[in-house]
Amino acid sequence: MAVTAPELRPPAAPPGAAPPSSPPAARPPRRGRFARVLLWLLAAVIVLALLAGGLGVWVVTRAFPQANGQLTVAGLESTVSVTRDSQGIPTITAASASDLFTAQGYVHAQDRFWEMDFRRHLTSARLSELFGESQVGTDSFLRTLGWHRTAEAEVAALPEGVRAFYEAYAAGVNAYLAERQGGGLSLEYTVLGLQNAEYEPEPWTPADSVAWFKAMAWDLRTNIEDETARALQAQGLSADQLAQLYPGYPFDEHPVILADDPAGSAVTSGTLAAPAPATTGRTALGALLERVDALVGGQGEGIGSNSWVVSGEHTTTGKPLLANDPHLGAALPSVWTQMQLRCATVSPECPFDVAGYSFSGLPGIVIGHNQDIAWGFTNLTTDVADLYVERVEDDGYWQDGTKHPFETRSETITVAGGDPVELEVRSTGHGPIVSGLESSFTEIAADPRVGAPAAGGATTDSAGDAASSAALDPADGESDVPPGEYALSLRWTALDVSRTAEAIFTLNLAENFADFRLAASQFDVPAQNLIYADPEGNIGYQAPGKLPIRGAGDGWLPQPGWDSAYDWQGFIPFEDQPMTYNPASGVIVTANNAIVTDDYEYFLSRDWDYGYRAARIAELLDERISAGPVSAVDMAEIQMDNQFPGAATLQRAYAGISGTSDEVTAALQLLADWDGQNDADSAAAAFANVLWKRVTAQLTDEQGVPIPRDDQSRFARVFELLLDDPESDWWRSSANGEAATQEEVLRLAAEQAVAEIGELQGTDPANWNWGELHAITLTNGTFGTSGIAPIEWLFNRGPYPVGGGSGVVNATGWGLDDEGYATTTVPSMRMVIDASDWDASTWQNLTGASGHAFHPNYTDQTDGWTRGEQVQWAFSPEAVTARATDELTLAPAQG
Repeated sequence: MAVTAPELRPPAAPPGAAPPSSPPAARPPRRGRFARVLLWLLAAVIVLALLAGGLGVWVVTRAFPQANGQLTVAGLESTVSVTRDSQGIPTITAASASDLFTAQGYVHAQDRFWEMDFRRHLTSARLSELFGESQVGTDSFLRTLGWHRTAEAEVAALPEGVRAFYEAYAAGVNAYLAERQGGGLSLEYTVLGLQNAEYEPEPWTPADSVAWFKAMAWDLRTNIEDETARALQAQGLSADQLAQLYPGYPFDEHPVILADDPAGSAVTSGTLAAPAPATTGRTALGALLERVDALVGGQGEGIGSNSWVVSGEHTTTGKPLLANDPHLGAALPSVWTQMQLRCATVSPECPFDVAGYSFSGLPGIVIGHNQDIAWGFTNLTTDVADLYVERVEDDGYWQDGTKHPFETRSETITVAGGDPVELEVRSTGHGPIVSGLESSFTEIAADPRVGAPAAGGATTDSAGDAASSAALDPADGESDVPPGEYALSLRWTALDVSRTAEAIFTLNLAENFADFRLAASQFDVPAQNLIYADPEGNIGYQAPGKLPIRGAGDGWLPQPGWDSAYDWQGFIPFEDQPMTYNPASGVIVTANNAIVTDDYEYFLSRDWDYGYRAARIAELLDERISAGPVSAVDMAEIQMDNQFPGAATLQRAYAGISGTSDEVTAALQLLADWDGQNDADSAAAAFANVLWKRVTAQLTDEQGVPIPRDDQSRFARVFELLLDDPESDWWRSSANGEAATQEEVLRLAAEQAVAEIGELQGTDPANWNWGELHAITLTNGTFGTSGIAPIEWLFNRGPYPVGGGSGVVNATGWGLDDEGYATTTVPSMRMVIDASDWDASTWQNLTGASGHAFHPNYTDQTDGWTRGEQVQWAFSPEAVTARATDELTLAPAQG
């Protein structure tokens, strides 16, 4: 999943805002150059102390969690066992659900409290309380969105039993906070004390947990960036040029998720075979499962993810195998924490036996399996957010000829070392006004273009009429535009009160596909593809979430907010959302590709991933199925495939082009002989990716407006289409000359690429190496970009050479517009679940279980992650005991 989230590293900052994941920890407000020098000196003293030992060892290790012996924890009713393996992965065993989640909160705080504390400051838009006035812009934007306010409303709406789980979790966190403070919680607090000595963490609340779903939704927000980029490009490009930059999904070449039913007709007609109704089983969520029959009866992924499931008819075990690797921003520590939650005796009173990947700060397991089912997530890529161009005056906004008053609220942003900042938030019927807070949104409002109505309604085809746009100037006769000024508002499902906080527990307790679909029906945001497998041999897929039904437009460009015809008309009924159960093919592949074709009854998106990863996964699975049964090893190997999506097109482009020097000729021959794999030790991959960057730069150079190269899969498709159109104007720019030919442009790019890689890795191709060029440096989410070298040394690790690339199954992404080729987005974890024997499953994390710098489990999984080496995922009590290296008993407080 994507929470640049939770996608989750901490989520990316809003476009144009200072990245909340990179607060300038050593730039306190109003202190000047002297204070910065002092911070450098203090940081250097800390590092010297660490190197000298003694005091340094104490400063670092005093925050490490106790892993053996016994501790007293307030709030527990009975003793709880916490065993850890050599990687520090905990299994928590408790007698009651309340104790289980109290212990989970305690253990998460042991391992990751700084990360948790930072995340809640992010989601509550209070980063300025930690890092000063540099974060006021970020806080203003996020306070306008109101994530924490929405989370508080969601907590209030939770069923009593579910709310009790969040309260128990918060009690466990607070029990840990009662024992420790300052640097005893984490080394980061020691560093923070150099700048903000008065800060003390406040008690944890259930809303602090639930708000993280909003951050995840932001990180996996699908097409807000695409819509924003198109709105800016529409100020200087024609509708035809926009359509060429954003071509339609290649349905005839790349797969859709519902491969056996590409139009989703069986879903909407209710003819798909349904699983058996759910039983009461061990659920402790009261009447929730009463909805199952109504839901099931009559039923027939830049940031992304891979997941696929293969039925037992194609596997060596005769039971399903399920693979998943969510692609998110690289973070240290990894956004995921591996964990098992087990009731000592599984019963209706204590029904949990579940393991997998959790988020620190959030109770339950997000991705994994229990004893009955397994599941995985990828980003749904449906369009669940729209920008609206509003017409506003001081006292309100216009719609359908009537001026309506704003919904307003006042916010106060507390600033460390500075004065409070007052903020007034204004909202229309669509959502908060975001122009004036963020540069791109402000620029769109200054000269807006809006999407024209889609031909035949909102279900325009992928290259259809919705690409057209209109400039808005009432002086030019646009009489339907009301008086006032333009502003931009955001309509986004994540700003509505949702049930995702409840869905996690429904999923953790699911016993069958009907239960799984119930959880999916509650999983409103972020919208995810959910895949399913069980030991009975069943596999399935469900698209969950609140998926809007649009009115006159399709959200490809901002819509005119003053016309209610463009408003959302509700949400797609859950019973009509795409799903499949035991498809005839025995295979389900999701990789952010199109779910269904445009023949589906409802409009979902025009911004799918272009399907290269999905096509490659399907190709590799077909090969292995044809050769014999698929094994878990096969699944893990596919996760590490490095096929570059633009390889064949680049080779075709340069097949007839001769080099202008011996060096260029040799490089082009290397390209011609390349197998297309972005392997870490590949010289050809190094040159090909440098060449790819240069080619795409030529195509986008000075075309009238800045054109971000923000989606390499999309540009692979654009390049493929333009290669067959040598007369296109895209081959002409100020850099290559107005009369340049396609061949001249390609030759110039090759010359530039050879010169660049020569500067980076020398002129001898034998020394070219993609892994070194593309290496990842694991950067701590807060102080790792402080600008203070000694502090960065404390927390950052690497670089680590890696293979893969953008649009590659092994999705180690990098940016065409970035300086260099360093990995910035990653498969944040990988897992292969074996439904025939849960103990035969394997997993790996990007970094490690611990968030404490210098702890043995800080980055102990990273080397294996670079090579795709997964380890045993113990689940049964016997397997957990066999792998255990530490055991801690948490005992209730006396009296």
